Amino acid sequence: MTHALKSDTGSRNVKNLVRLGLGVAAAGAIVAAGLAPRVLAQSVPADAIAQTTALTTTIGQTQTLTVSQTEGPYFKTNSPERSALVTDSTQGTLLTVTGQVLAADGTPVANALLDFWQADASGAYDNSGYTLRGHQYTDENGNYTLTTVVPGLYPGRTRHIHVKVQAPGGPTLTTQLYFPGEARNSTDGIFDPSLVLNTQSNTDGTENATFNFVVQTA
Repeated sequence: MTHALKSDTGSRNVKNLVRLGLGVAAAGAIVAAGLAPRVLAQSVPADAIAQTTALTTTIGQTQTLTVSQTEGPYFKTNSPERSALVTDSTQGTLLTVTGQVLAADGTPVANALLDFWQADASGAYDNSGYTLRGHQYTDENGNYTLTTVVPGLYPGRTRHIHVKVQAPGGPTLTTQLYFPGEARNSTDGIFDPSLVLNTQSNTDGTENATFNFVVQTA
């Protein structure tokens, strides 16, 4: 299928976080994308493995469609296909987002496109290249995994990640994901509480989050 889409306090070097032992899913995503750091931890501490609360849905039960939001000025077409947006030199707090793309009846959508882009840890977008930009496709169960860093803040906006989601043959959903507990959530005119990630901080300084997208399929 062809698609046309194409200094946080306490932030740290992602390479060092990997050496400390990031979540198994995050490490796997980096390796799968061909972006593995030179040194990987030999073992992962049990308490560093993601314990994020699972999001559950029932097939046949009507789901609320995910809210659409503005694309903003920083989207670029032709992003690289990859689930890991980080390299061993990326600065910031490592974040792994997992979830599913679902139809309105709760059915998982296989081969759905997700195109992510975001600011770096200092709040800057890469407009000349494709740093912290990439697209991927869901597996046969509608699952996706995004390995990135927590985006930084910039004037006028709260912390957020942009995404376009499209089921095969369906319309494109453009939206944004937000973080809980952010002071700017209450003053950002675009913020929508239905788009807040379910997050968890790990003892190694990394973060995990979950979010399910519900999209139109035709």
